[in-house]
Amino acid sequence: MKTLLLLSGFLFISMSSLSGQVIDPKQTAKRSAENRTNSKIDEGINKGFDKIEEGIGNIFKKKEKKKTGKKEESTDNQENNQNGKTTSSEKKSDNTTESNSSSKSIMKIYSKFDFVSGEKVLAFDDFSTTNVGDFPLGWNTNSTAEIVTVEGNPNKWLLMSKDGFFQPEYVKDMPENFTLEFDLQTRYNSNNLLNYSLYLSSVEGNVKKDLANKYITNGVYFNWRPGIKSGGYIVYENNEEIGKNEELNIEQFEATEIAEPVSTKISIWRQKSRLRIYVNQTKVLDIPQAFDAKLKYNVFKFGASYVNYVTERDHDDEFMVSNVRYAVGAPDTRNKLITEGKLVTRGILFDINSDKIKPESYGILKEIGTVLKENPAVKVKIIGHTDSDGEDTQNLDLSKRRAASVKNALNIEFGIESNRLETDGKGETQPSDPNTTPQGKANNRRVEFIKL
Repeated sequence: MKTLLLLSGFLFISMSSLSGQVIDPKQTAKRSAENRTNSKIDEGINKGFDKIEEGIGNIFKKKEKKKTGKKEESTDNQENNQNGKTTSSEKKSDNTTESNSSSKSIMKIYSKFDFVSGEKVLAFDDFSTTNVGDFPLGWNTNSTAEIVTVEGNPNKWLLMSKDGFFQPEYVKDMPENFTLEFDLQTRYNSNNLLNYSLYLSSVEGNVKKDLANKYITNGVYFNWRPGIKSGGYIVYENNEEIGKNEELNIEQFEATEIAEPVSTKISIWRQKSRLRIYVNQTKVLDIPQAFDAKLKYNVFKFGASYVNYVTERDHDDEFMVSNVRYAVGAPDTRNKLITEGKLVTRGILFDINSDKIKPESYGILKEIGTVLKENPAVKVKIIGHTDSDGEDTQNLDLSKRRAASVKNALNIEFGIESNRLETDGKGETQPSDPNTTPQGKANNRRVEFIKL
């Protein structure tokens, strides 16, 4: 009982101290930030008392002796080697019951994910050629940003640390059917004024003049408030708002605790006038009339406002992107595979130097599975290809294992009989593009389906 009273007093004093903290001279912002902070503190207090009650109950429970056994090995297959060389740890089989079960459950989460990555990569930016601390080539800004690394993560990230706009200049002259994907990590301190956004717009003349424009004449503005389930969009046409929803509830952006980073995958898909945006496996926007067919959309940019607006904080706000993939939209699967007898896809993605299929590949696998179900007499050969990074023999082995993984996925997830599917791998021996650029390498990492 003394422990409970002391802890209650400590939490009360801590709460009083935090709630009395002056966050900013602007009163409206201060009240908003304080309310949000206090809400999170209340959650923390409730969790604290839950732990105490649980602990008291456990005092009277008999503890079970832990079973001895071998040390559990890490199941993380991500590599720190940015050159793509296969390490000895990758030679371990991924075909264990546990890994198959885990992979299958993850794939099932994406069962309603209808996004299909573009077939021809126009640009791929993993910042591998940019030194940490530098601003990447091919980007423009009216603010400041730099390349950073994150502990425990092999990627390089573009950290946008100040208010402003950040434009990848290689996303231009957007075709009628394109996809744009990137990994996103955000962190907020406790300020609900913090706002991150992206723009897809049509700009006349010099696109660099549009860089600092908060308001656009033609295009789509999409924003979210990191750490909470709040987002919205506005569609502009001839400087008028022709559609909007500023009350989107996007659970994938919500942090579990104050200042906890949130990692997501953003997928953007344009099909003529239609725009779809996905956060992880969830479609959060589907606007049939987002684009005007008469206009050329030529600008994509990120925006940030009220970054680090709270003056007293344990962590800086974060807005980081990585692995930007810009591609021409996927082909007609039925036409390519059944009519032409061959389908090449770069939308089946794998973990680095691994045959483990990424769950966001579900959309294209589902399309191929549907075509094969509708044509039960058709047999296909699945051929894997890699880029030139790493050793020749290891790339050949990797390409064969990836083809086998695709076969297993079509069999297990979509019920395609194994005797209809042959597999092979060509490693790096048949490049479709020069292996001299990131986008060239991305195009070479592909899977072919050949009608037999």
